[in-house]
Formats: sequence, structure tokens, C-alpha cells
Amino acid sequence: MPYSASQIVKCMFTEIPNERPTTPLLDSVTNAADLRLLALDQLEQFNHELREFLIYSVGQSGGHFGAGLGVVELTTALHYVFDTPNDKLVWDVGHQAYPHKIITGRREQMTSIRSREGLAAFPLRSESEYDTFGVGHSSTSISAAMGMSLGMRAMGKDNQAVAIIGDGAMTAGMAFEALNHAGHEKADILVILNDNDMAISDNVGALNKYFTRLWSSPTYASFREGSKKILQKSTTAWEFMRKTEEHMKAMVAPGIFFEELGFNYYGPIDGHDTEELVHTLANLKKLPGPKILHIVTKKGKGYAPAEAEQIKYHALKKQNIKPSTAIAKPTYSNVFGNWLCDMAEADERLMGITPAMREGSDMIRFSELYPKRYFDVAISEQHAVTLAGGMACEGAKPVVAIYSTFLQRGYDQLIHDVALQNLDVLFAIDRAGLVGEDGPTHHGAYDYSFLRPIPNMVIMAPSNEDECRQMLYTGYQYEGPAAVRYPRGSGAGIEPQAQMQLLPIGKGIMRRTRSAANEHKSIAVLAFGSCVNFALAAAEELAQLSIEISVADMRFVKPLDEALVAELASSHDQLICVEENAIMGGAGSAVLEYLAEQGITTPCQLMGIPDRYIEHASPTQQLTDIGIDQTAIVAKVKSYL
Repeated sequence: MPYSASQIVKCMFTEIPNERPTTPLLDSVTNAADLRLLALDQLEQFNHELREFLIYSVGQSGGHFGAGLGVVELTTALHYVFDTPNDKLVWDVGHQAYPHKIITGRREQMTSIRSREGLAAFPLRSESEYDTFGVGHSSTSISAAMGMSLGMRAMGKDNQAVAIIGDGAMTAGMAFEALNHAGHEKADILVILNDNDMAISDNVGALNKYFTRLWSSPTYASFREGSKKILQKSTTAWEFMRKTEEHMKAMVAPGIFFEELGFNYYGPIDGHDTEELVHTLANLKKLPGPKILHIVTKKGKGYAPAEAEQIKYHALKKQNIKPSTAIAKPTYSNVFGNWLCDMAEADERLMGITPAMREGSDMIRFSELYPKRYFDVAISEQHAVTLAGGMACEGAKPVVAIYSTFLQRGYDQLIHDVALQNLDVLFAIDRAGLVGEDGPTHHGAYDYSFLRPIPNMVIMAPSNEDECRQMLYTGYQYEGPAAVRYPRGSGAGIEPQAQMQLLPIGKGIMRRTRSAANEHKSIAVLAFGSCVNFALAAAEELAQLSIEISVADMRFVKPLDEALVAELASSHDQLICVEENAIMGGAGSAVLEYLAEQGITTPCQLMGIPDRYIEHASPTQQLTDIGIDQTAIVAKVKSYL
């Protein structure tokens, strides 16, 4: 039975349902066109059902949670007012796009999200015509929506472009570059700034709501343009009117900054007031030029635990999976976090930098123990890298904790501002290799390849937790730019030693040596990072078949242990290089380059990430699909023999 409007407002979900909720109004909407057939007074009930279904579906599938709950009303209002998919909605990052997917024909597929052959975790152009732009990294929406607006203008189309960006994503320089250009071009674009801070801003009140409706109304816009034409004949009169309007807006809204960039600013308004959103968006749809609507929402809205702990409920794990009874092993992020605190205690020069990844990089304890040496620069990877370079110039020892996929965004700064000047910066590169359900936008598939060509760089890849700790220490002590790249999750279960020791730069170690008495052709596996464990497991399996292989833990991608490569090439009939990085330009390519340079003709095969994007699935499934796990190594050895 439908709830009354007052019941809906008061309703707060406290549990994740195990069974699909009854959602008759939501079920009647198979796409955005159906939504636009509903009466305005039906939207509150629709949003209630949409929120309840979202809580249920994410509980079944796992995935991004709090952000979607915070934009239920906004998503409904956008599709209700705009002629989607002809009008273009661009969701920044995509964490908040689950309600959008539900409304646009993918409701019954939502429980498959992030799983193999299921829905993607982010908007994906190949998945739906409503997904206008593929996203996954932050702060790209305004640039993309502006490009669409200019493209539609050039092609003679009369459609709208809307960018929906969160306040966190507005910290990135790219967002401001786009705002600056859009104001210059007078592009017909609406930017919605979703401010989802912990509480509704004091500016969301009756006076502010009145002025926002007034400024966004066609009547006021027409009056403003007519007055402009008349008053511009008198520069003084027009300037007085402009300043008066500016000061009125400044009294109730923080929009002067956007106005100076050439945008008409409206808001902030309550992002959970559906009727107000619909009226305001309908007004703004009629206005030409660049516009920004500031709405205030609550992340996790409607689900009490998520409202109370917004960081914890940013994403959920599947609710129907029984918790493991096994003792959880420390993750590589934990190893880094512990090392960082230990190193900071030993060396007061250490500075920790992260681009908005404090929790993910396990820097919470460091930030609490050393608040004056902890710097969260927000979503500003380029700034993080150059900031570290500047610190190094003054004798500090900066450590940049960053995900592999996000370091791509600071590549120019890495080359120009750090490596070119041979500055003493350590990069702790997390989430290297395949990361699973988040898919290709988040894989760390290219860091070997883009770091290798940079002079002065040292690149290390640990195969276990203790090696990770010792490599971090080695990279920290190295005088110049160094990188330690490690995967998501836990490793082999090797407890890190408390005492830190320097590893010899550019030297690998043999983890298993083939017996000379073995009758088979000799094969050596040169494994990098996480793949060392696959190679050792494969060697154990092959040994049960009386097939012995050698396994080298190469440790360093750069400088490569050329002496070890030469020794293995001379003592074995076949080399196999295994890495969790793109084959093109990766660690195996470094081995081939050396062999070719030396005229060594020992056959060498490469195993790694192929020249294609690896879609979302579990990490285990992904590794199996591309053939760089234990089974694949065994098969490769057998095929050679």
C-alpha cells in the first residue's frame, strides 16, 4: 500500500532487506519516458520505492551505496524534467549513478552489478544510450558535458547538456579549467554541484529558496536581459544594477566565484526536495548559457547507518555472503600504513601525501599521530606530485601514497617536476594490477610501462608483505625518485619483519632452482611482484609431475637485474616472464630489450595483461581469463615441453 507524503518524509530505513521489496510505482517505469508520465505528486512515492529498491539491490550485489542514496531525488527530477537520452546527463565519477541505471531500463539487472558479464559499476556508453559518457575517474563531467554542448551546437541539435559533479570532485584542477572555458564560450551547459557534506547548509532556507526561484525564472531572465540593453547605454546605471544583483546573491549564496567565471549561479537548495528540484530545473532548462545549480544533499540519505557513518557506507559488500572464519591477513595497504608510522617515528623529515585516499591507503593512524606531517590534497593528483617535489627541494622526505590508476593523472608532473630534477620522492603505488569489480577504469595495468622510460626512476615490485616493507624502506633511503607498486588486498601471508633493511638496488633473488639432473628441457620463470606466488605454486604442481622449473623473484623492474637475466638465459632452454601489467612496455619487454641488445637468442615468452581492457569480474576470474595465474603457468610450461 502506498505511503502518505508525511509517512514518506519520516520513513528511515535501518536494515537491508533480503527479499525484493514491493515497488508497484517503480515497476511501472521501464525507462525515463515512463517516468515523465507520472504526476508530480507521485514522485515522492516513486522516490521512496526507488530508495528501498536501491538498498535491497546493493545489498545483494555489493557496490557503491551512500552516494546513490544521496541523489535519488535529484536523479528522478533530472529525468523528469529533461528529455533523456536526447538531453545528455554526465555523472561525474559514477559512484552516484545507480539510481540513474534503475530508472533507465536496468532495474532487474542491478543485482548483477560489478559481477562478470553483469552491469558495470560506472556509467558505460556501450551499456545504455542513457550513459552518455564513460567515467570512473573524478572531475571529468564538466569538460565532457561542455564538449557535448558545443558538439550539439555545431551539429545543429537543440538539446541540453547537464554535468552532475560532487563537491569533492570540484577540488580537482580539471573541473576549474572546464568552468573557465565554458564561461568563455558561453556554452549552453548546466552544472549541478552536489554538495553532500555532513549536514544541510544554513543557506538552505526560505529566503534563499525564494531568490533561487526568482533568479531562475524566465520572467527575471527576460527582465534582466531587457534592462541590460537599456541600461548599458549608461555604463554607470548598468554597473549599479549588476553590482546590486551581485551583492544580493552574495548575501544568500556563495556563488560570486562562479559568476566571475561567466556562470549564472543558483542555490543552494535542498537536494531532497523533489518538487523544488523539478521547478528549479524546469526554469533553468529554459535559460541559455552556462548555469550552475548548487544543491545540498546527505550522502546515505534514508538509510540510518549510512547517514551516521558516511565513509564506512561509501560502498557495501554482498550481504548474503557468510563472513569468513579465517584470520584476516594484513593487506598491502596495512603494511604500508604501519611502515609509514614506523618510518615517521624514526625520521622527522618524512611527509605523507595523499590525493583523497586516506582510508584506502591506510593512512588514518599516520594522520592522527603526525597531523602536521600529513597532507590530504583532495582529488588533485597533479598537485600532489609537484607538492612532493617542492618539499624535496627543501630537504624533506615526501612519500606520495597513490593508486596506480590515479598516478596516470600526475604523469607529466612525475616526469617534469620530480624525475627530471632527480628529486627525492617515494611513490607508494597501491592497487597495482587488476582490481576486480571496479573494472578497467580502476585497474593499475600500465605503471610498469609508463614508469620504465623515465630516467632516474627506481621501480620495485614486492611478492610478499615483508618484501613490501623492505622495499618501502629501500625506496625511502634511495636518493632520487623511487616507486614501490603493490596489489590490492592481502599477499602471501609473510609477516613483515620489524627491523628494516636495505635491499641491493637492481638485484633479484632465486626462489627455486631447477635440479641439473632433471631430464626435461630447462625452463626459468622470471616473475615480477604478485606473480612470483603464482610461479612458485605452479612449480610445486609441476614437481608432482616430476617436472622442475626455476623461479626468479626479479624484485626490480628498473634497474633490471641484467646479470641474473643473462645467467638464467645461459643455463636454461626457455625463459618465461610473468607480470600483472600490460605486456606492451612492461617488465617482460625490459627483459626482451636486454636479450636483444646482448644478442642472446634464448627463447623468451611473455605472460601479462593483453592489449585490451579487462572488464569487471572478481580478481581471480580476471587473472584466469587473461592467463597469468598458477594454472596458466603450468599450461605454458607443459606446452613448451
